[in-house]
Amino acid sequence: MEMEWRRLNGQRIELPIKDAVERTIIEETSLGNRLKVCIGTDSQVRGDEIHFASVIVFLRERKGGFMFVHQELSKKPMSLRERMITEVGKSVEVAYALCDILDKHNVELEVHADINTDPYFQSNVALREAMGYILGMGFVFKAKPDAFASSNCADKVV
Repeated sequence: MEMEWRRLNGQRIELPIKDAVERTIIEETSLGNRLKVCIGTDSQVRGDEIHFASVIVFLRERKGGFMFVHQELSKKPMSLRERMITEVGKSVEVAYALCDILDKHNVELEVHADINTDPYFQSNVALREAMGYILGMGFVFKAKPDAFASSNCADKVV
């Protein structure tokens, strides 16, 4: 997974993301922090472009958190359902790339989908598909209102 990642402050992450995540886990654990990682993606349509942002959120138990950010741009037109499933696919791709490192260090992982569980919201059209995809890959699934990695964190940087 050769993606360009950065910290929220804009600092580029020079290491391959797997190495950066492992180094982060080792550093945080050595400081006595217990971590959970939440991965999510959000998107926004701007004219004929779709902007995607994926985040790896590191939560320190009772001590806040921080995140790594990756942004992408697509010019391919997509329906809402396709865009929601593309968001989920990007999150699953990141989760899959990192799951062996997280397992090795006993770090809990959640994959968050920016999809509403309320059928009155448009994004609900992709809920069952997204849930099946994430759970089928063996990951813990969270949707709105519990999907803060995608709904809040990625939403702020997209």
